[in-house]
Amino acid sequence: MSALDSFLLVLHSWLRWIILILLIVGIINSIAKMQKPLSSVAKKMNLWLMIAAHITLLIGLYQYFFGPKGFVFFRTMGAATVMKDAVLRFWAVEHITGMIIAIILITLTRGIAKKEAEPSKKNKKLLLFYVLALVIILSSIPWPGRFGDVPLFRGF
Repeated sequence: MSALDSFLLVLHSWLRWIILILLIVGIINSIAKMQKPLSSVAKKMNLWLMIAAHITLLIGLYQYFFGPKGFVFFRTMGAATVMKDAVLRFWAVEHITGMIIAIILITLTRGIAKKEAEPSKKNKKLLLFYVLALVIILSSIPWPGRFGDVPLFRGF
């Protein structure tokens, strides 16, 4: 693995923590301020969440198509073999699909946050989308022990 690939893998891994933290803060904020308009800080945090998610997506797409896991499994082993093996299927299909869906939900929250609407409706929608994105991300992260070789904090 090249130095660039190693750097991108570490960055991709660390950005997930930023995304998870911002999602949790967004959930807490939506619950705590259900009847109040979004503050400028909440809107900025939502923007940073979307930016971090999109950067992570771009890095992940690069890794998927040019890295050692992902699309390479389809090229070298074929779709039937990949789909029968849980680990190969996770890296080639489930991880990328789940993350893309979660990032779409995060992107939609940006539009919800910018719209002028009744605060409780807006916060309920944000809460729903944040929670859905969080659940999908948590289920799509390659947690340590799930595949044995994935550290919780890369670079250490």
